[in-house]
Amino acid sequence: MRRHRPVPADTAQDTPRIDPPKTSAAGLPAVLNSVRQVGENAGVRRGLPAMLALNQKRGFDCPGCAWPEGDKRHRAEFCENGAKAVAEEATTRPLTADFFAEHSVSALAQRSGYWLGQQGRLTQPLHLAEGADHYTPIGWDDALELVAAELRAMDGPDQAVFYTSGRTSNEAAFAYQLLARQLGTNNLPDCSNMCHESSGSALTETLGVGKGSVSLDDLYRADLIIVAGQNPGTNHPRMLTALERAKRNGARIVTVNPLPEAGMREFRNPQHPGGLLGRGTQLTDVFAQIRLGGDLALFSAVNRILLETDRDGSRVLDHDFIDAHTHGFDLFAKELLDEPADAFWARVERDTGLERPLIEEIAAMAIASERTVVCWAMGLTQHKHSVPTIREVVNFLLLRGNVGRPGAGVCPVRGHSNVQGDRTMGIFERPSDAFLDALGAEFGFSPPREHGHDTVNAIRAMARGDVRVFFAMGGNFVAATPDTHVTEDAMRRVGLTVHVSTKLNRSHVVTGTRALILPALARSDRDVHGGRERWVTVEDSMSRVHASHGVLRPLSEDMRSEVDIVRDLGARLFGQSPVAWDAFADYDRIRDHIAAVVPGFDDFNARARQRNGFTLPHAPRDHRRFPTATGRANFTVNGTYAPRVPQGRLLLQTLRSHDQYNTTVYGLDDRYRGITDGRRVVLVNPEDAAELGLADGSYTDLVGEWSDGRERRAPHFRVVHYPTARGCAASYFPETNVLVPLDSTADISNTPTSKSVVVRFEPDSGL
Repeated sequence: MRRHRPVPADTAQDTPRIDPPKTSAAGLPAVLNSVRQVGENAGVRRGLPAMLALNQKRGFDCPGCAWPEGDKRHRAEFCENGAKAVAEEATTRPLTADFFAEHSVSALAQRSGYWLGQQGRLTQPLHLAEGADHYTPIGWDDALELVAAELRAMDGPDQAVFYTSGRTSNEAAFAYQLLARQLGTNNLPDCSNMCHESSGSALTETLGVGKGSVSLDDLYRADLIIVAGQNPGTNHPRMLTALERAKRNGARIVTVNPLPEAGMREFRNPQHPGGLLGRGTQLTDVFAQIRLGGDLALFSAVNRILLETDRDGSRVLDHDFIDAHTHGFDLFAKELLDEPADAFWARVERDTGLERPLIEEIAAMAIASERTVVCWAMGLTQHKHSVPTIREVVNFLLLRGNVGRPGAGVCPVRGHSNVQGDRTMGIFERPSDAFLDALGAEFGFSPPREHGHDTVNAIRAMARGDVRVFFAMGGNFVAATPDTHVTEDAMRRVGLTVHVSTKLNRSHVVTGTRALILPALARSDRDVHGGRERWVTVEDSMSRVHASHGVLRPLSEDMRSEVDIVRDLGARLFGQSPVAWDAFADYDRIRDHIAAVVPGFDDFNARARQRNGFTLPHAPRDHRRFPTATGRANFTVNGTYAPRVPQGRLLLQTLRSHDQYNTTVYGLDDRYRGITDGRRVVLVNPEDAAELGLADGSYTDLVGEWSDGRERRAPHFRVVHYPTARGCAASYFPETNVLVPLDSTADISNTPTSKSVVVRFEPDSGL
């Protein structure tokens, strides 16, 4: 029996060592840290086979980010963050009944999310009875019958909420949404509501498809790549390899970010000997250190320069494309050019914090580029004006015909493996009539048509006492969502909370009146039923669908696949009419149903068995056909909004450290930003800090300001002087989610504004 490493102590995480930020990413330190993580958690005999199967054609898809793999794979086709994710779920440490007998729920609620996640894998169903303070084991039959009984006892189907994490496979997601809709509700919030909902809203309106339009080959062929509001070095490290290849092919790269990030400065590719020896590739040609929320002003300024240059006689716009394929150009151009130049540029420089010559340099690069790609992530999607910002990005690309041709297009980089696939499978609170028509025709029932709750509205419904059952397929809802105290109070008003999970997290200790934890197989676990190995599929950030085969022996026979959990619950609720739930034990049957319901999945079983999978159709990319309301790509008028911050306040963004993925914290270091052994830090520009009297190394409370007058306080944060954009600060989530108001959301998409939090600093009140 392998000896487990000691569980790390649950320190206060507020006394880190601070070193200068790094100026390069990856290289030998990333390799050594990956090896250490795998060895400590899984051991060599279990960990090495898992890592060699990670992201391979006959292996399993990384449970971390959704960055795609190319047709040709390296033997070690993973990054440091992928190694951390797999090491954690491949751990040999089981969480047994003895642990829960020793630790009460109220005691566990005082622990950090980091400590909870380090305890090991959940291995048996657990029940928290009404009034109890300890989870106790429960059999699968009793657990699922408890859920079924509570669902049957509801006054109406909309008293149930079915949340989904991006980890869920296509097959499990399809079955899950089918169960919710057979029950009679579209209450299907998911993690997309908190990340790329703004992207989907903007792209659907302007291009007709709410997904990215580019492939890896397009990145490799691009002349210009703009990376805005994104930190690939920490959040999508394998993207750096693609950018390196693009750079070597002649691409120029513009980075737009309030923080200088090591990965976009220099990438030391650990797949190459030179990278291990410290030789790297300088990725960024122009760094635009923008103020938080200034991206709309930046892209509108570049667009105005393009329009003015073309008007003055230099033919820089693609008029043939504009005339043949777009709608609304004249109104867009008029609105953008009408503002007097002096007032326009004064506003742009104020909103962006950038000087006009730098913006003109970016515009000149765009004019010189025949093929341009714009990549973005949460830095663009989590503001009040995120949808207009992304629409302005689309305007920028449409002006020079950079949609629907090789080497060009939109590239929203999805943050979680298969979050895009889950949406494709119907995990959406506002499904289209076409999807519901096809679903109803395939299964012989009438799906509900009334829109359901997204994440923010689900929290509001729970707070009102309108939710009797909250069911989460993966994820860590209370830690991932905004306004932590409001969300936790809302969750405690639910009658039954159910979490299908692999590891312990904060959502298991902030519960409804009763609670269940149902242990699920992880992406890396073998899924065997009746002596036959089963496999699932996922969709990456570029619409590529491929198979995922688990390779590790599960720690417990009491773990079940997500599909089997949904299948068993569906059979208990509905019997076999009209859906043959028991047949879903054969995943091929589910894929046949998907092929009949979801466009682009025809002959799904055969195509999913191809070694490289297949790419879903995308009308703008494939045919320059735009399924919008006008039948064309739409230029839009997007106004001049930017966040305003009162004197003596800063605008805070929440972000990840390098030792975390979403709400899962693997360690207490943020190596590239120079922070070791701590998380309760706030990064502040030294000039702002001097004006506010915040000495480097001092401690402060962060107090959020919002119009409802409610105090939102994150106490006892160490001030770190850091080269952020002026007027801006940064701190890690989930610790600072408490500062994000539930009612502060993006227009149209309703995404929480986690990158636009107005904060003041008050004397440290201690933890």
